[in-house]
Amino acid sequence: GAAGVKRKEKREEQRGGNDCLVRLSNPNIASMKEDILYHFNLTTSRHNFSAMFGDVKFVCVGGSPSRMKAFIRYVGTELGLDSPGRDYPNICAGTDRYAMYKVGPVLSVSHGMGIPSISIMLHELIKLLYHARCSNVTVIRIGTSGGIGLEPGSVVITEQAVDTCFKAEFEQIVLGKRVVRKTDLNKQLVQELFVCSTELSEFPTVVGNTMCTLDFYEGQGRLDGALCSYTEKDKQTYLQAAYTAGVRNIEMESSVFAAMCNACGLQAAVVCVTLLNRLEGDQITSPSNVLAEFQQRPQRLVSYFIKKKLGKA
Repeated sequence: GAAGVKRKEKREEQRGGNDCLVRLSNPNIASMKEDILYHFNLTTSRHNFSAMFGDVKFVCVGGSPSRMKAFIRYVGTELGLDSPGRDYPNICAGTDRYAMYKVGPVLSVSHGMGIPSISIMLHELIKLLYHARCSNVTVIRIGTSGGIGLEPGSVVITEQAVDTCFKAEFEQIVLGKRVVRKTDLNKQLVQELFVCSTELSEFPTVVGNTMCTLDFYEGQGRLDGALCSYTEKDKQTYLQAAYTAGVRNIEMESSVFAAMCNACGLQAAVVCVTLLNRLEGDQITSPSNVLAEFQQRPQRLVSYFIKKKLGKA
C-alpha cells in the first residue's frame, strides 16, 4: 500500500546522488486519482508515463516546434539511434500548444514565447517526469537571444538569469501576493557545457548573465516597436548598465525556467545563441541561411554534451 510506496521512495532518496528522483514542490499531486496534463493532451489514466518516459535523462526545451523536431532528428543521428526513413511522431499531437519528441533518453519539447508560455509547459513537464519516476534528469533550454557587446552568432551559457533590474530572482504574484524565487542554475553544469564548447571550438562561446524580460520590444529597450517612450541615448545607457552587471544576452524565458527547475531539484542550464548585437541595432538583419546556422549552434553544443555524458562522444 501507500506505506510501502513511501518506504520505497525513502530508500531511493537515501541512495541519493546516484538516483535522484524528480520531485514536485506540491503535496496535492500525490493524492490525485488522475492527473490531466491538459496542454500536452496527456493524462495519467490513459497513458503509461513510466513506459513512455521512464528512461528520460535529458530534456531539451526551446521556443519553436519545428526547431525542437530538427533537434531530435539531429540528436538521434548523433547518438546512432536514427535509421533511414525514421519519423519522430509528435507525442502531443492532440494539441497544437506544444510539440514533444523523443529519441532514446532524450526528450525535446517546445515552449512557445515568453514566461507564461514556458511556465505552463514546465508545470506539466515536471509533473510528467515525476509521474514517469524519472531520475537524474538534466533540463536544458536551447534558444535564441539578443546579445550585448558580442559578435552575432556567439553562444551564451547562462551563469545567472536576472530580471530587468539585474537581480537574480523571479517574481510572481500568487494569490495577490509577491512571491520571489531564486534563479540559481547548476554551476557544475555551466562549467561542463563550457568545456564542451572549447572541445568543439566551432563558434565563440561565453559564460554570462542572461536578462529575462516580459516583452521583445519596449521591455528590451528596442526603438522599433509600435510604442517607444525613450530615446536612443536612454536605450544605450540601459544596455551599458546591463553589460556592467554581467548581462551578455537578453531573452524571455530563462528566469522562470531557472526558478522552477531549481524549486524541483532539477539540474538546469540555458544555452542561447545571439542573433544580433543590441548595442548596434534592434532589427535582426542577417540573411535566413546565416540565422539558420546560428540557431543550430546551441543544438550542436548540447548534443555534444549529451553524447559525452552517455560515453558516445
